[in-house]
Amino acid sequence: MSEFDAKLNGFKELVKKMKAYEEAVGLIYWDMRTGLPKKGAEGRSEVVGVLSTELFKLSVSGEMGEYLSYFGQPEQEAKLDQVSRVMVRECRKDYEKSVKIPPEKYQAYVVLTSQAETLWEEAKETSDWELFQPYLEKIVAANQEFIRLWGYEGTPYNTLLDMYEPGMTQSKLDQVFGALREKLVPLVSAVRNSPHQPDVSFLRQTFPKENQKAFNLFILKEMGYDFEAGRLDETVHPFATGLNPGDVRITTRYLPEDVVSALFGSIHEGGHALYEQNISTELLFTNLCTGTSMGIHESQSRFWENMIGRSREFWSRYFGDLQKAFPGQLDGVDAEGFYRAINEAKPSLIRIEADELTYNLHIMIRYELEKELINGTLPVSALPEAWNAKYKEYLGVEPTSHEEGVLQDVHWSGGSFGYFPSYALGNMYAAQFRDTLLRKLPEAEAMVAQGNLLPIKEWLTKEIYRYGKLLTPGEIVEQVTGEPLNPDYLVQYLTEKYRDIYKL
Repeated sequence: MSEFDAKLNGFKELVKKMKAYEEAVGLIYWDMRTGLPKKGAEGRSEVVGVLSTELFKLSVSGEMGEYLSYFGQPEQEAKLDQVSRVMVRECRKDYEKSVKIPPEKYQAYVVLTSQAETLWEEAKETSDWELFQPYLEKIVAANQEFIRLWGYEGTPYNTLLDMYEPGMTQSKLDQVFGALREKLVPLVSAVRNSPHQPDVSFLRQTFPKENQKAFNLFILKEMGYDFEAGRLDETVHPFATGLNPGDVRITTRYLPEDVVSALFGSIHEGGHALYEQNISTELLFTNLCTGTSMGIHESQSRFWENMIGRSREFWSRYFGDLQKAFPGQLDGVDAEGFYRAINEAKPSLIRIEADELTYNLHIMIRYELEKELINGTLPVSALPEAWNAKYKEYLGVEPTSHEEGVLQDVHWSGGSFGYFPSYALGNMYAAQFRDTLLRKLPEAEAMVAQGNLLPIKEWLTKEIYRYGKLLTPGEIVEQVTGEPLNPDYLVQYLTEKYRDIYKL
């Protein structure tokens, strides 16, 4: 075996070992959110801290440094195949960032965020901001310290943005969000003032949880979610965990008085799961066996949830099944009435229950608040007041409790600053992918109306899923659609849909 081959094998074995630690930590996090006894939370947080620190140490080890140095030589880099070259690039990016963080600081941070996520659940349930505030202050301070160690260009917040959406900056987001807000606000106003408001009264009933669960399982199977490579569980906040393509788990939250909240939560997380389940097996045990960015990931969850799951075609096929799932409860409603009701657009307080049209405003609020937190222009203590003021300004509504206000999302408790913009970016990517899908597969809408969803999943697998992290977000978008990210597709999609629903 040549020196080059020996080095490459050693590098891949090290990455495989890191992936094993990562999968173990991911499984523990899943357990903490779904079934861990309350008294076990503190001890489990320490376990997560120890294992995560071991993973961290491997990523910045002398061994990793030697491999990166060797493959950084032009003559050695030239010999790498595409997968190996991107593996090295991603490891180098993480190495150069992580090597600046002392392991003890990293472990303390992991323990802190693990404890904070558990405390957040209690704080949300009791609407107790004072319980959660000290933890959030420590998390923000730790992120600010890490950014100082890493260094940054432009603003501190840019460093965190790049972790979730490589190449994205605060200035780019300000520009894109500004343009989107300018075009959507008049549409939101026109919808609000339309005399043709959907009848949603029939949605206000009690829908048995077991019936909801059975229907959710049915729809996920129709989408092509592989239950031999996944499972559906219940949790406070819906999420997806991709341990490897053969084990991708999703969760949802059932509301007895709402027949669609858990359903669309399941479809949303199912979109994430389809991505992870269909990554090429050639990328197994590599650091490329995951989604390329959170924006592209969210494009898939939002595509399946809204552009498929809330479409007229979808319900022309599946409304009859929904009626059968809840005997007698929806007998006086037809598919068109149901379609209009589930697409009702109006200002609301809860992000995960927001309609397609106003959802981006929820994201813009979080984006503006978290960039101020990280850039040091908003103290954590002032966050609830700032949150409520933004909701009044952007959506004309104001929270009456912290549970429906600043405590509603899990993200900040886990330190996920820079993540929220991914949701709005995901909407933009999804609309652009949809436009391409309808041009390349013009029978797609007819397929949805027939309940034939698998060809759409197969097209997405061929164009997006199979690549994992092998291609960057920008490369994926240009390769699939032939142009860079363009928010006009989202504006066009929303305008056409809501002008039709509200007869504007």
